Amino acid sequence: MNALAQARRAYGSTNAPVRTARGIEYQALARVTQRLSKAARNDRKDFPELAAALLQNKKLWSVFAVDVANPENGLPEQLRANIVGLMSFTHRHTSAVLAREATVQPLIEINTAIMRGLASGGR
Repeated sequence: MNALAQARRAYGSTNAPVRTARGIEYQALARVTQRLSKAARNDRKDFPELAAALLQNKKLWSVFAVDVANPENGLPEQLRANIVGLMSFTHRHTSAVLAREATVQPLIEINTAIMRGLASGGR
């Protein structure tokens, strides 16, 4: 292989999209929300999958809360507090869903609302 071919191979493919933090958060929420939705439809048949999806969602919200707790996080203080509040609600509601005292729908709605905000740039 000549030098030109090697350069094209190494540097030629720049089709990979640039991933932003906002985009990564959106994709993580989209994946877990899709999993929650699918598991909610089948929860009578596959409760372990619902439990796994709920745990994944709970972990994601914990990651968000840890991120906004960092003093170097650039989000406004009120938004950071709101995210911690949503994490707290998510944890409590997850326990209620696992106890079969509540439905998954509020968790799906929260995630979807956050995804809309991420997609719009927070406007």
